[in-house]
Amino acid sequence: MAVVGAGRCARPQRQRSGRAHPAPAGRAPRAAGQRPGDRQRRDGPGTGGPGRTRRSGERRGEGAGPARTGADAVGATLAPTPSRANTYTCISIGPFATPVDLHNARNALTAQAARMRSRQEQTTQSRGWWVYLPASPSRDQALAQARRLSAANISDYFVVGAGGQPNTISLGLFKDPANARKRRDEVAAAGFPAQMAERSETVPEYWLDLAVADGAHFDWRSRLRNAAGVGSHSTGCF
Repeated sequence: MAVVGAGRCARPQRQRSGRAHPAPAGRAPRAAGQRPGDRQRRDGPGTGGPGRTRRSGERRGEGAGPARTGADAVGATLAPTPSRANTYTCISIGPFATPVDLHNARNALTAQAARMRSRQEQTTQSRGWWVYLPASPSRDQALAQARRLSAANISDYFVVGAGGQPNTISLGLFKDPANARKRRDEVAAAGFPAQMAERSETVPEYWLDLAVADGAHFDWRSRLRNAAGVGSHSTGCF
């Protein structure tokens, strides 16, 4: 051994070997790139599978899929509300005297109706009250009876020569039945068998049927002009 200085001996230098030292018992080896301050711990059962390693600060359940928001939960439990079906009321308006009146009413009410249809019906219409003397067996007998009327100061008569009631003597056609009765009674008082009967004829009339949504406050009268004699009533829907 060489002498370095007075009274001192030099210690021999230790040589470092390239062998790695084993980690202390109970501690897992540090992964490559892991910082010394990072701690590792293993999840227990039910936290992503046995043996999965997670770092401190990582929440349980992360990585298992996106969480459902409150709006998603409400949307999943509430069923959509079904829409309410519309209901309708159906009415008939009329009668209109001519097709032109019907056409004008249809144009005026189109915006207020969900559906509409036009129809024509035949109806019996009174023409008035007829006062007459029954038909004689022949034309000559009818003319002789007419001369007797003149002799009794009864005028305004007419001997029917053709048609459905020939040889009948017409004493007048009256709109008011009271006037017809008065005429009949005057002629009967003079000794003639006067009679009265209502005259009628078959005429067409025109109607407009409409389907109107309930709650629409439908007012057809305010939209129709010259609606004298026109009314309305409920009808079956179509």
